Amino acid sequence: MSQNVALSRVGFHRSGLEWFSSLPACLLLLAVVIFSTSSDIHNQMLRGGEQLWSGYYKLRMDPVAPTCNANRDIEAAVAAELAEETPTDDPMAGLLGAEEKNPADVRLSIERAVADCRAAHQSYESLKDQLTPGVKVYRAVELFVADLIAFGLSSQRYILVILVMLCAVTATLTRHHIAMRAMETRLDYAVSHTLQTIANAMLLGSSLIFRQSSLGAETTVSAEELLLHNFWIIGFACLTLASLYRLFQVPDGLKEGGSPNKAFLAVPLYTVMCLISGTYFFFIGHSSGIGIYLGKMMELADMFLNVGLYVWVGMMLKQTRLASLVFNVFRPWRMPPELLAVVAVLVAAVPTAYTGASGIFVIAAGAVIYSELRAAGARRQLALAATAMSGSLGVVMRPCLLVVVIAYLNREVTTDELFGWGIWVFVLTATMFTLVALTVNRESKFNLAPASEAFPVMIQSFKPLIPYVVVIAIVVLLYRFALDVHMDEFSAPRLLPVIMLAILLYEHVGLKTRKGRATGELNHQGLERSLRGATNDTTAEIGALLLLLGLSVSIGGVIERSHLMQSFPQAFDSAWSAMLLMVVILVILGMIMDAFGAVILVTATVATIAYASGIHPVHFWMVTLVAFELGYLSPPVALNHLLTRQVVGEAEFAAADEQNGTFYQRHERIIMPLIAMGISLLLVAFVPLMFYA
Repeated sequence: MSQNVALSRVGFHRSGLEWFSSLPACLLLLAVVIFSTSSDIHNQMLRGGEQLWSGYYKLRMDPVAPTCNANRDIEAAVAAELAEETPTDDPMAGLLGAEEKNPADVRLSIERAVADCRAAHQSYESLKDQLTPGVKVYRAVELFVADLIAFGLSSQRYILVILVMLCAVTATLTRHHIAMRAMETRLDYAVSHTLQTIANAMLLGSSLIFRQSSLGAETTVSAEELLLHNFWIIGFACLTLASLYRLFQVPDGLKEGGSPNKAFLAVPLYTVMCLISGTYFFFIGHSSGIGIYLGKMMELADMFLNVGLYVWVGMMLKQTRLASLVFNVFRPWRMPPELLAVVAVLVAAVPTAYTGASGIFVIAAGAVIYSELRAAGARRQLALAATAMSGSLGVVMRPCLLVVVIAYLNREVTTDELFGWGIWVFVLTATMFTLVALTVNRESKFNLAPASEAFPVMIQSFKPLIPYVVVIAIVVLLYRFALDVHMDEFSAPRLLPVIMLAILLYEHVGLKTRKGRATGELNHQGLERSLRGATNDTTAEIGALLLLLGLSVSIGGVIERSHLMQSFPQAFDSAWSAMLLMVVILVILGMIMDAFGAVILVTATVATIAYASGIHPVHFWMVTLVAFELGYLSPPVALNHLLTRQVVGEAEFAAADEQNGTFYQRHERIIMPLIAMGISLLLVAFVPLMFYA
């Protein structure tokens, strides 16, 4: 009893940030899953109602008694109709001439009306008899689920705004925004938070101006739109206050002094984007520009909520033993570090596809991949390169959210086409990475363990994975047969959180009393703590990613409004020339923008030039995906490397930079991914042109 009380106290011992940030964020994400799943439940309830009671769709509402007279005297009605004279002021009669009524036609019309009336009365009596207490209870539940779906659809935009702003404030208070380098000195801290405060105030001002201009416009602003404006304003006001609070609450442990150049690198990327776009919109007299482009996020609210769900899935994956158990399978072979790095990147492609984007997987599993590679003897530069690359190969595979967004925004392509060719792009990029990793700067010999020694241990290492496979299969089959939902790119956002919750529940029950866990496995602390830890990480990551994504849309607006793309020809005579320009533009966009914001911009600008120049739409978007991944691995920003630094730690990066050797060896973490993805991009871009250009 006392142990249970102690556990209860531990379970409720949360910080203020957890009560007011993580817990609400968890409830919002759960609400999104419930709302989306309720649609599947409702479809099955309608189908089940029809099977239980034929014509159930008529029973969903109480039948209304007909007002017509089923016992009407037909002879009297015919006589009355014939006796009724045509009005003298009837304009049609004056135009077409008077027409005598045909008694047979009048009788037929009245007989049909009486027959319809009797049928209506019979239907009413039949429906009334069918409305048993069981039907009423079933109907009440079904209509409640229908109302829940309607409420969920109407509240999507509000949930997104609240989630973005709640998590953005959390990321600000916990200093979790994505920047080129961490804040190490007091000057770094002062410069970063001063510019954050200015940028947040700019966002607040733009939202206020957007609200006022909307109210001053001739079109009427609905109550829902006004509430949305108010949510943005309240959110940005809280964000401004949070950054202002952080500016004056300087933490201990920061070094004195600092370099101005390095200090500006500690400014979050979203802040830089906000200052650039805000300044541009101000000077062209369009101060509400940022607010307008952030409002465009609402048009794709379901997509951005799915991004949040994928981040949550990634953070729950981080709390499980799955990554460590998968590495345990390959450990008996005593692979050299280069080969283990290849295996890690190839295996990581599958969860990358299921976590929506490369950055999310790096955040979720990057630390485990790095530590396992280091434990196997990999040099720091190689381990960092593999960790940054771990999320780059799976973005072209089913059911990656980014590909779904591309198909949603572009009618020229379908998900089946993109995923079909994406498999071959994955094979190509995987082959290139394997060749580069195993040939350039290979320092280890291939002394694999004998199969007779490694294979039995490998089989034993598979056994702990079997329960996880069973748990995943149970959830997938439950959705398949109970809700008629297949696991695909459209259902993945609502299935994956349920799968991860089921895995955490299994670990809570199965590992609660188990002793002697293998080296490298996670010390599971129970369902509540794991879910709380995952949600704590999720709130900060969602705030950092979605705010960066929203400001990427704003930067896209700057590029669009400045007519920068109009300076290029709108069509090329040669598809080769067009492709060369596309590759350069797409890589640059990948360097400076988030993937989802970049896709929106490319759809509106670059894609039309490519189509008009004779480049096949599927080919163009395959090039786009590979170019984006190359951009995320390319300086000066190199987003995937920034995320790797965030999960691995500054100390490891500093130690890697201190290593001696050739230029390649000192910068292997940057150069190796660039070679692999650069060659892949050139092949994907230009080889297909030989066959159709």
